[in-house]
Amino acid sequence: MANELPKTYDPSAVEDKLYQFWNDSGFFNAEVDENKKPFTIVIPPPNVTGQLHMGHAFDETLQDILIRTKRMQGYSALWMPGTDHAGIATQIKVEENLRVNEGKTRYDLGREEFLKRVWDWKHQYGNRIISQLKKLGSSCDWRRERFTMDEGCSKAVKEVFVNLYEKGLIYKGSRIINWCPHCATALSDAEVEYETQPGKLWHIKYPIKDSDEYLVVATTRPETFMGDTGVAVNPNDERYKHLVGKTCILPIMNREIPIFADDYVDMEFGTGCVKTTPCHDPNDFEMGQRHNLEQILVFNEDATVNENGGKYQGLDRYECRKAVLRDLEEGGYLVKTEDHEHNVGTCYRCGTTVEPMTSAQWFVKMAPLAKPAMDVVHDGRVKFVPGRFANTYLRWMENVHDWCISRQLWWGHRIPAYYCEDCGEMTVAKEDVTVCPKCGGTHIHQEEDVLDTWFSSALWPFSTLGWPEKTRELDYFYPTSVLVTGYDIIFFWVARMIFSGMEQMHEEPFKTVYIHGLVRDAQGRKMSKSLGNGIDPLEIIEQYGADALRFTLVTGNSPGNDMRFSTEKVEASRNFANKIWNASRFIQMNLTIDNAELPADLALEDKWILHKYNELVKAVTENIDKYELGIAVQKLYDFIWDNFCDWYIEIVKPRLQNHDDVAANERAQKVLCYVLRGTMQLLHPFMPFITESIWQALPHEGPSIMVSKWPEYQTELCFAAEAEQVETMMDTIRAIRARRAEMNVPPSKRAQVILLTDERAAYEAGILFFSKLAYASEVIFADAMPENADSMVSVVTKGATAYMPMGELIDFEKERERLNKEKAKVQKDLDFVNKKLNNPGFVAKAPAAVVEQEREKVAKLEELMAKLDASLAALK
Repeated sequence: MANELPKTYDPSAVEDKLYQFWNDSGFFNAEVDENKKPFTIVIPPPNVTGQLHMGHAFDETLQDILIRTKRMQGYSALWMPGTDHAGIATQIKVEENLRVNEGKTRYDLGREEFLKRVWDWKHQYGNRIISQLKKLGSSCDWRRERFTMDEGCSKAVKEVFVNLYEKGLIYKGSRIINWCPHCATALSDAEVEYETQPGKLWHIKYPIKDSDEYLVVATTRPETFMGDTGVAVNPNDERYKHLVGKTCILPIMNREIPIFADDYVDMEFGTGCVKTTPCHDPNDFEMGQRHNLEQILVFNEDATVNENGGKYQGLDRYECRKAVLRDLEEGGYLVKTEDHEHNVGTCYRCGTTVEPMTSAQWFVKMAPLAKPAMDVVHDGRVKFVPGRFANTYLRWMENVHDWCISRQLWWGHRIPAYYCEDCGEMTVAKEDVTVCPKCGGTHIHQEEDVLDTWFSSALWPFSTLGWPEKTRELDYFYPTSVLVTGYDIIFFWVARMIFSGMEQMHEEPFKTVYIHGLVRDAQGRKMSKSLGNGIDPLEIIEQYGADALRFTLVTGNSPGNDMRFSTEKVEASRNFANKIWNASRFIQMNLTIDNAELPADLALEDKWILHKYNELVKAVTENIDKYELGIAVQKLYDFIWDNFCDWYIEIVKPRLQNHDDVAANERAQKVLCYVLRGTMQLLHPFMPFITESIWQALPHEGPSIMVSKWPEYQTELCFAAEAEQVETMMDTIRAIRARRAEMNVPPSKRAQVILLTDERAAYEAGILFFSKLAYASEVIFADAMPENADSMVSVVTKGATAYMPMGELIDFEKERERLNKEKAKVQKDLDFVNKKLNNPGFVAKAPAAVVEQEREKVAKLEELMAKLDASLAALK
């Protein structure tokens, strides 16, 4: 017989040991096996700077559920693990350590020495999150762990860059980009987060040359006005048609700039005149390209004013704003100031307000890549779950701009472009260039910039499988099966993987994109450091166990929707685990059999539980296949707690305790064991540790539950008629129990039950149920309503009417006394609340929500009083 289950379940005593057993046994490993179907998930690579947070725990739990299910279903199930080098985040972390501990900057060390420090940091701390993922139970194939800057992934990055460059899809040019002054690097559009901020709209006079007229422009950014090279109006705006083609004078700077017409201008916004600063606004940049406007950059990389800012040179952009407004006002150019809310772009990493600037950067041409990436979603080769996120993806792809991929960092994949200092030739190559192919010169230096972190992670589904080499793994496991990720990185990552897969592999990178929501706190707020409402999943695991955390994260979850997390929910999950453990321990303590093969001669209750279990197998499997993991786990919860523990185990206890009828006793054991073992297999992907512990303690075949065969629906276990028969009786039992509870009758107080039913044979087969679960002293079948029915309590259900003599249930005087005491207490509470509400001062001064809360109390108390009156009336 297997190990005996301890009296209580202690997760801390088993989880690490079981995880080590699984890993050492190779159960997580996936191999190329032509006799099996592949099922592949690539992990969204967490940053090497990262520490496991609740979002990670949620994301990895969902993936582990899918991978464990498919592994048990016989697939060669690969969960590919790895981490991302996280260019900006990691460099900032190491630079901060350098500054605090040594008082140095990266420039003091130089590029080579600084990168050595980053690699040292990565080796020391970078794998911390991997060990934390293991605490969660993540069943990745750890032999295959990858890093976005390992040799293979780096080779793939160079291959893709050169391929795209040679096709004309990567270019270097001076365009408007998003610049973070704090991180000192360019950002892509997807890395800019917009937030509504209160601001001002300043109206400024621009005098018309050789005229007494002037234009009034409205702007939210007067600090950029030194870079104005035109004023735009709408061609249909009658107010300004006569001025198109003329010039106006830029105040303070005293520079002539043209007045031109462009359809972009909104006649209704502000004055209908737009100051045009091509180097500092993306829309102005586009207008500047259309009208051949001069480009004047006025900011340095740290957002201070450069030499083009004249007298304002050296000022911070916000100090410059104040100085410009002061000078405009003194010169009589500031007409008026209005309050104005507007969207402000901020860096997704540090929150600094982004500065749009023209800069020489590297870009990917997106239009040619976007079309095939949209086609695979339109025609269903890539399916989003839920489907609404396909529209989110398609809208972004339809309007996508060229992707700025260069970053002014040292940590990352250095752009493989090489410059000859002798002739100026630029060469893009997969291997290092030491001799200029044009002039033969040897004075060569490599591009200083590195690639956007997302450039390498965009290749993750195929670079991790060995591409650009033609490996067996790539051929077998690609395309991957499903990508599990949050809706917040559809643009960052999902879109880029799809167009990269289509361009390089000519095939979609995954068949399904399963989008989940965010984990929020109990009040529905996003978890953040600033709010202090983050919950450490490792602390939850330490206190309650990984299974309780996993079960909480998936309970109530539906694809694409946010979930609320609270420790109360974790405690409920822990209680569920204890319920399973106690039931399993009771069953094991009563086991004398060494196998769980189902007997042929099943009792009525056996057929019922087997039918319910068989339906559970079908429902859980179907819902996992549909990614409705929250529904699947709820069905498991309901079956285990209600059907199996509260009903079936209670019903068969007399059979287990009856050692005279050996056959009936063993039948009960076998059914209990069969159902418990199968249910643990269904529950295993959700709660791997406790299910393994229980499965090992039951008669079983094979080394581990995680490599056992997934249960399948069996027609021979379909006992629909018998199940309906038992359910009908259960309805009656539930009604009797509910009526007794209303009357405050304890289970120890048994009473006669008289049944009036057209299904007597069915109810006779279940007399034992009424004795055990409806607390019946005896069950009598009647052909008509009892003569003294007026003195009985009755309940009516679909299958029967049940009568119970009132005198056997309660002591009338004691019950009247109890109900009257309860009424007095309710009346006292009601008087207190009504006194508050009848006080005009309270109603006038208290917050509306508090007053409404008191009114709700009155309604509930009055409802309770009505029930007490009804109960007293019934006693008469």
